[in-house]
Amino acid sequence: MEPENAVMKISAVIITRNEEDRLPDALASVQGLADEVVVVDSHSGDRTVEIARASGARVLQKRFENYGQQKNFAMEQASHEWVLNLDADERVSPELKRAITALKEEGPAAGVAAFAIQRRTHYLGRWIRHSGWYPDRKVRLFKRSGASWQGRIHERLNVSGATASLPGAILHYTYRDISDHLRRIDRYSSLQAQEIAEKGKKLLLGRACLLPVFTFARHYLLKLGFLDGLAGFVIALLSSWATALKYLKALELKKSARRRGRDQATDENPASGLR
Repeated sequence: MEPENAVMKISAVIITRNEEDRLPDALASVQGLADEVVVVDSHSGDRTVEIARASGARVLQKRFENYGQQKNFAMEQASHEWVLNLDADERVSPELKRAITALKEEGPAAGVAAFAIQRRTHYLGRWIRHSGWYPDRKVRLFKRSGASWQGRIHERLNVSGATASLPGAILHYTYRDISDHLRRIDRYSSLQAQEIAEKGKKLLLGRACLLPVFTFARHYLLKLGFLDGLAGFVIALLSSWATALKYLKALELKKSARRRGRDQATDENPASGLR
C-alpha cells in the first residue's frame, strides 16, 4: 500500500469481453490520466486483448462468473491505492479528466475515500435526459482498501469513508442497438432469475404479469421518459420486458427444481412411483 502522503496515483481498471469496437475509445479517454491501466478480460473471441496490450495496458484473463466478482478481482490487481473503474462502453469526459487531474495534484480532502461521478448515457442516437437513466451518479473513483463490489448484476460498490463528488461526467455509450439491448436483457435476466429463485420469492407469475406495467409507467411517466422521444418509449418498453423475463425465468427455475426433487425422490424410493 502506498504511504498516506504519497502523490495520488490512479489505476484505471476495465473488465472486458468482446469489446474490440468500443475499448479503444475507453482506453484513449484515460490516456495521460491513469498511472496504469489494468484490463481483466473474460476470454474474448475478438481483438480485445490485442488492442488492450497494444495500448500498454496490463492484461489478465479470468473466466466470468458475475459482475461483482469480476470487478473485485480486477480491483485487486491494481498497483495503486486509488482505482478508477470504467466499463469498456464508457469514456472519461474532458471536464472529468480535468477534474481528476487537478485532484491528483491537490490530493483529496481528509477522510474522503471515494468520489461519485455523474454518468450520461447515449442511446439510439441521443443523450438520455430522463427515463430513470439520468441523472445517474456512480461511485467510480475510490480507494481500493475498504472497498468491495456487491451483486451479480447491477453491482454496487461499498466503501469505507466519506464520498465526495467530482464535476464532469462518465459518457456511457450503452447498447449498440436494440438487438444488443435485447441480447443483454436475456443475459442479465438469467442472472437475476437465479437470485430471485435463491431468495425464495413467492407469487412469481403474478409479479411477471403485474410488475412490468408499473415498470413501464415508472420509466415513461414518472421519470418523464416521454420527453426522450422514441428512445424513452423503447427504454420503458424494454425495461418492462426485462422485468417480466426475470420473473418468468425464476418461475422456470423453481419448476425445474421441483421436478428434480420429485425425480430424486422416485430414484431413492422406486416404490413411491407405483400405484
